[in-house]
Amino acid sequence: MDNSLNLLLEQSFKENWDSPALSDYKGITLHYKDVARRIEKLHIVYEICGVKKGDKISICSRNQANWGVVFLSALTYGAVAVPILHEFKPGNIHHIVNHSDSIILFAGDAIWEQLNEAEMPNLEAVIQMNDFSVLFSKKEIVTETRDHLNELFGKRYPKNFRPEHIEYYKDSLEELSMINYTSGTTGFSKGVMIPYRALRSNIEFGKEVQPHLNNTSNVVAMLPTAHMYGMMFEFLFEMTVGAHVHFLTRIPSPKIIMEAFAEIKPDIVISVPLIIEKIYKKRLQPVINKASIRVLLRLPVIDLRIERRIKNELVKTFGGKFNEIIVGGAAFNKEAELFFRKIGFPFTVGYGMTECAPIITYAPWNNTRLYSCGKAVRGMEIRIDSPDPESIPGEILCKGENVMLGYYKNSEATESILKKDGWMRTGDMGVIDKDGYLYIKGRSKSMILGPSGQNIYPEEIESVINNMQYVIESLVIEDKGQLIALVYPDLEQADANGITQVELEKKMEEVRIMVNEELPNYSKIQKINIFPEEFEKTPKRSIKRYLYQRTEL
Repeated sequence: MDNSLNLLLEQSFKENWDSPALSDYKGITLHYKDVARRIEKLHIVYEICGVKKGDKISICSRNQANWGVVFLSALTYGAVAVPILHEFKPGNIHHIVNHSDSIILFAGDAIWEQLNEAEMPNLEAVIQMNDFSVLFSKKEIVTETRDHLNELFGKRYPKNFRPEHIEYYKDSLEELSMINYTSGTTGFSKGVMIPYRALRSNIEFGKEVQPHLNNTSNVVAMLPTAHMYGMMFEFLFEMTVGAHVHFLTRIPSPKIIMEAFAEIKPDIVISVPLIIEKIYKKRLQPVINKASIRVLLRLPVIDLRIERRIKNELVKTFGGKFNEIIVGGAAFNKEAELFFRKIGFPFTVGYGMTECAPIITYAPWNNTRLYSCGKAVRGMEIRIDSPDPESIPGEILCKGENVMLGYYKNSEATESILKKDGWMRTGDMGVIDKDGYLYIKGRSKSMILGPSGQNIYPEEIESVINNMQYVIESLVIEDKGQLIALVYPDLEQADANGITQVELEKKMEEVRIMVNEELPNYSKIQKINIFPEEFEKTPKRSIKRYLYQRTEL
């Protein structure tokens, strides 16, 4: 019982009763006592409607306070939560609801308009996320319970609902807490079975590395809460320490994010590389590349002053109060990382995956190494499947408390990744130095074999291309033995500078030549093709490579 995650939540709600818990940015704020009341009302619904411990409850809506309420209500009742990214296509949502054996679906208005209950025959009820009204039900008792919920709640707690009334389901370590469906770069969606032990272990890691977070702390939740990275470190961990989570509730454009940071002043920032890189490319690169600034940056004393000023402005951009920015979810642009390290900006790069709920490696910003994503965290081990792990890249294997139980109803996929000795194959390639710091080279599935057997990691080439002018993002593929780069250009910048389509194609050829100067002969780019739109992404903003492996462009 001492290891129970729900016991942690129970204690946090009691201790932080009057503190703010969940807010919709520029919208409602729920205090811990409000969240506890809503959880209790949903428990009454579950109880009367016959939801049993272990039953699956799907949740599909944009980030919002009630998303957090529903997720916590499932865990604290003993049900299994099934978060579904609201950006998934209707067919995918139908499939996940069915495959997970969910009996209740909580859905946002816009989501439900695209769905069809006939496509989800095992559902007993669909409940609207915003006000918990019943959208569909097989049993009349579900609608009746919802219509008389306040009355039922009043009868159960006639002298008001108080902290001592909270008593949540006590989970055990190996018990299934949630099923999180991946939408990876390989295109095959699998249901990752996360045990309570993995959630608890990630929370203990959070307490260890961010001990300052408490009921005076603020966090801006801008990543999808249905994805493990955002859920764990922008929401669930915070709920166990009494922090205040502010959901953006809208598309996290840099403008909205900066506005929210300035207003909320978060105590920690959880981000994916894309957000940091946009700030670097749009705001800093144009300044750094000015001839006058480049001259000044060569003068030692002035160089330090300029770097200090840039760092201070960056810190201010993110609210000025945070102690660290933790970047994860995808590879970080090397040029941007080098610059941020040089000016002493407090950020670090971690490594994880949904199958580890999610953390595998981490190091604090003032004790990490350039281009590394840290060392194995508490309760975890890592090793490289290579004859020389320090210099020859091999697949990264991990083992420990954070590792999943397996894939739901998919023993074949489970056996292909989980070895009998407990080690899990990550599918990522990397090396590890003598002190245990991990350096990721790329995905094993995206690795390209060079003409003489050399291992080519397209992510490393893309990192160079993405630093070039007029490039937003790129994807390197192999076509008939040649390396070709697909580039999604910055058409807005090109237009502002009066660059025509023909001139842009010439600029891309210049980019190819400059990139090749930095690459070994076996990994030089033979051609750049302009791609007309942004590449399709996974929830953690990685490009879905499998969609672009063959192209006629």
